[in-house]
Amino acid sequence: MIAQYKGKMSIEVLCQWAAVSKSSLYYPAHPGPRGIKPSSHTSIGKCGLVDNQKVVDQIRAILSMDYCVYGYRKMTEELRDMEYLINHKKVYRLMKENHLLCGRRIRVQGKRKWVKHRRIEANRPMEYLCLDIKYVWVKGENRWYYQLAIMDVYSRRILHWIFQRSVRQNDVIALMRWLDLRFGLKGVIIRNDNGSQFIAHKVREVLQSLEANQEFTHVATPEENAYIEAFHSIQQSELIERHCFSSYYDAKQHIEKYMYWYNFRRKHGAIGFITPMQKWIKGLSSTRGMLPSMAEAMDLSGSVSGVMNENKKPEYLCRADDQKSQENNASVANCFEKTVQFIGG
Repeated sequence: MIAQYKGKMSIEVLCQWAAVSKSSLYYPAHPGPRGIKPSSHTSIGKCGLVDNQKVVDQIRAILSMDYCVYGYRKMTEELRDMEYLINHKKVYRLMKENHLLCGRRIRVQGKRKWVKHRRIEANRPMEYLCLDIKYVWVKGENRWYYQLAIMDVYSRRILHWIFQRSVRQNDVIALMRWLDLRFGLKGVIIRNDNGSQFIAHKVREVLQSLEANQEFTHVATPEENAYIEAFHSIQQSELIERHCFSSYYDAKQHIEKYMYWYNFRRKHGAIGFITPMQKWIKGLSSTRGMLPSMAEAMDLSGSVSGVMNENKKPEYLCRADDQKSQENNASVANCFEKTVQFIGG
């Protein structure tokens, strides 16, 4: 009606006839949702702002704990204890957008193979592996970081580890593929808990394709994964509690040095007061009369850790300034380079 008589009568009179306010006539429709645009970052302690995706990852980590079914209000208090400056409305929005609100259920496709015996009797290297995630607090950044380590049960050697802001299923898949290329996972039994990264369907598919046997500990039963849990306890008392990390890179550098110490220098009581690397090489040499390859004699940082002499006994490099050790280093490095070239590396 207003459009029909717009040129004949004033807009004010036409609005009175149509019983509408004059302001609503000129109000343009907003194309998107009403209100202020949601914030994309969240304040945390004295570190400034972090992306909301980091908050979502932290929420997922909290919800991954056994029996934790927090709603948005309890989750808000949990985040505030971690020095996040956030209100319950924002927590509700983030949890709703990512389908993390109370009432969620973890649905696992297929049946899981559960642990039958808590104690593992390993007779050779690469027979049983166990892995788990540890939270590491970096005070300089006022946030948690995640360390994923995988251990060979026979030798107690840490085969590989990663340290980053979050650990997802793609990180676990990449770790397993690296282990398969380095050592081979065919027939290896891998023990882990029921974390979302380990029960993911893609992770289980990859391990099946690599012909590895994955087994899960029962819920809220960390003693079934005691070997890697014991390592985390040792690392906590020897490294984390003795150092205050100023940054992510500071923490990573300390962890890298500690992993070298643990594998090559620290004597382990459970394996006869020798180092894990000594036990590893001893196991390889006693299994079918095999000697460790040059690739297996390399440490986690890529430096040479030991060589084999004519009597097939491991000779460890104790001093870098020793002339004989330097000559052995050169010979082993040359052999390793030829081996890499031979396999197409």
